[in-house]
Amino acid sequence: RTRMPTAPPRPVEAEMKDVIVIPLRHHALFSYLQSRLIDADIGRMYCKEVHYELRGRHYFALAFGNTSGGYEVRNRFFKGCMSPKDITHIRHQGEPRYACYVFEGMMDYLSFLSLRLEKFPACPSLDAQDYVILNSTSNVGKAIDALHGYERISCLLDNDDAGSKATLAIETALGYRVRDASHLYSEYNDLNDYLCGVKSKQSVHQVQPVKRTVPPRKRGAALGM
Repeated sequence: RTRMPTAPPRPVEAEMKDVIVIPLRHHALFSYLQSRLIDADIGRMYCKEVHYELRGRHYFALAFGNTSGGYEVRNRFFKGCMSPKDITHIRHQGEPRYACYVFEGMMDYLSFLSLRLEKFPACPSLDAQDYVILNSTSNVGKAIDALHGYERISCLLDNDDAGSKATLAIETALGYRVRDASHLYSEYNDLNDYLCGVKSKQSVHQVQPVKRTVPPRKRGAALGM
């Protein structure tokens, strides 16, 4: 019987067996997304579900794909990746987009989309710009390579030292085209904490989603870019 682990061992790719990536459908993973206030349709659109055997036990998690065919792997108890590690560059079809938004991790990106969908349910304009997700601040150099063709770049990285350094590196490389948008959620560590109303010194796991410190209208309005 498949079950969510209480404390899974850290997956080592060489030890992972019978890896299967399928469309997202497991109720436990939708429950995890709901606990982070991520819209279910957004999660279904951008995430998959990975199952694997590790050291004789079966695990499953969200899988968020990157440009090189690897995955960021998440569930309620685990945060990791399946190599190759890389950025995720989401480019929309049709006319090339002139703007690109940059996020640090998958949850930040999914939080932004959920905020836009909440603010503008009839016309969220999610495809009005392209997106780059670093998946690690160590990938900032790869992100800069991907961003050279854009005229307007908004960085929505974490409000911590690593996020600030990554934003500065992008600003230094690409100059006036870059806007640091992290001030829009300056009292929060990242966009998911902002979505959940969890101030910087709190943990998202310590606050129930219904106890928001930021009214829904304010949350959506601040990110109406």
